[in-house]
Amino acid sequence: MELTKFEENIGYTFNNKNLLKTALTHTSYAYENHLESNEKLEFLGDSILEFVSSKYLFENYPNLREGEMTKVRAAVVCEESLYKVAKKHNFSDFLFLGKSEVLNNGKNRPAILADSVEAVIAAIYLDLGLESASKFIINNLKDSIEIASKNVGQKDYKTVLQEKLQEVGSVDIKYKIIKEYGPDHDKSFVAQVECNGKVLATGQGKSKKSAQMQAAKKALEN
Repeated sequence: MELTKFEENIGYTFNNKNLLKTALTHTSYAYENHLESNEKLEFLGDSILEFVSSKYLFENYPNLREGEMTKVRAAVVCEESLYKVAKKHNFSDFLFLGKSEVLNNGKNRPAILADSVEAVIAAIYLDLGLESASKFIINNLKDSIEIASKNVGQKDYKTVLQEKLQEVGSVDIKYKIIKEYGPDHDKSFVAQVECNGKVLATGQGKSKKSAQMQAAKKALEN
């Protein structure tokens, strides 16, 4: 698999190509080929992502209160946001996946793609330093941070949806978890929102709450 193209996509040339390959190696492939997976890099990348985004918010959004900065960071440092970064740079074309994940269309699974972004962030940090890792993070997330900073303090999607639906009178709104998959340490959930027995939308997330929130968001969009 040609990693030079991947480097072109993200705009960084690695000194240690093996580090980059590890960052793109899912546990399923690592297990089948007796290699190191990207799990440890993902762990480190998550911490770097939190730090860099926190620093960026602190320096560039002085009017936000501590609680608001926390909400903005949570809105940006999440699976959905990182999944978009992975899609932007075509991560799916370069991931090393095991046979089972390939058959299950793992290269398009949001959780796998989001985790690989965190692993690549750690690889950039270890190979090229914090400045390069920070540049990658900010270049890819600053627009999302700007949008989230403008929406901070607004009501969440479930509350907004409830208020919208109640404008026509009394309604019965229910959220159901219709599917969950993945290992215990990395579960994903699919939620469904109904109004008076009619399915409005479904949403996916790493927790039941986030799946419900995504379902409400899609119902509002619809």
